[in-house]
Amino acid sequence: MAGNAMTIRLFGRIDSGNAAQIERDVLAQISAPGSPSLTLDAEKLDFISSAGLRVLLRLRKSCSALRIVNVGSEVFEILEMTGFTELMPVEKAYRVVSVEGCEKIGQGANGSIYRIDQDNVVKVYNNADALGDIRHEREMAKLALILGIPTAISYDVVRVGERYGSVFELLNARAFSEILAGEPERMDWCVAEYVKLLRQIHATAAPAGRLPDMWETVRGWAEFMRERLPGDSGDKLIALIEATPRVERLVHGDFHTKNLMLMGDEVLLIDMDTLSVGHPVFELASIYNALIGFSELDHSVVRRFQGFDFETSQTFWRKALAAYLGTDGETALRAVEDKARIVGYTRLLRRSLRRNLQGTPSGRAEFNHWTRELTELLERTDTLDFTPGDGGATLT
Repeated sequence: MAGNAMTIRLFGRIDSGNAAQIERDVLAQISAPGSPSLTLDAEKLDFISSAGLRVLLRLRKSCSALRIVNVGSEVFEILEMTGFTELMPVEKAYRVVSVEGCEKIGQGANGSIYRIDQDNVVKVYNNADALGDIRHEREMAKLALILGIPTAISYDVVRVGERYGSVFELLNARAFSEILAGEPERMDWCVAEYVKLLRQIHATAAPAGRLPDMWETVRGWAEFMRERLPGDSGDKLIALIEATPRVERLVHGDFHTKNLMLMGDEVLLIDMDTLSVGHPVFELASIYNALIGFSELDHSVVRRFQGFDFETSQTFWRKALAAYLGTDGETALRAVEDKARIVGYTRLLRRSLRRNLQGTPSGRAEFNHWTRELTELLERTDTLDFTPGDGGATLT
């Protein structure tokens, strides 16, 4: 017992034959004044009957805070079915998985994805207390699937060292980044499938109130940068964001080539934690950063992140943008690309400042480059919206 907190381990079975004795034993240990915070460690508990459940209810009245941890699948199912997971904190025991020696097939802001065997991958979250993040991403993936977006669904939560992971079944799946790197002759096929899915996402209406609004997120980035940009550039940036239509259509938020997987002849989208609603320009900004923005001054970045060279990345971006907008016209492509760059540079600059990345020569060079580019773009851009007249028939 530490301070006013106590942990008691449960073993074997709790049923009508031993429930009363177990209750007496536990109450004897927590009889000290102060109504302790009690944790029941159920790692070795194999079964609990209705008699045991009544013990838990009475213990809850005696303790200021009661929680149950390391609960095995069978006991957890009993507690969940009877509503005990709603009455008190209940933490399930998680299978332990190692990613040592496993191929890393993806990496994003919130975690990394490893192939743990031929059939399965695991997303390991950076946040050591990521259960809430995992629940959010699973809900987003289920919602996307209901709305018709082909995505992989997590079927298990595991421990990976000190962190949590989410396991997905992806049988012999290959990321688009791997295909582009190893089979350059399939570039046009990758572009066509990539844009087909992107158009489907942006054409999908979202249930009201179920998803974050990307407009609010981007507005926050712009507000962060308002006083940090030269002259009246910050005010112009805010005005452009605020004038952008608030569209209740899906955006993925991290639609890069490592998050599209080819499984057999089916294309699946993974990493659904950034799913939200918003204008397509916000999505294009994220894509631009992944393929171009991060790598503009250091072309090795895209090879480390995506696995192919900067020339391939540039080609893929321009082909995908042309296919998405339905035009090869350079003026139309440049106009929409510039709109995406404004949002993309805003995000990159905010990231650099929040992480103090400009403390190195390369970081300062990037920061100055993005600031200069953003300022020049703001001087000549009047709107972030685009219409079918720009070649982008995506908002109908």
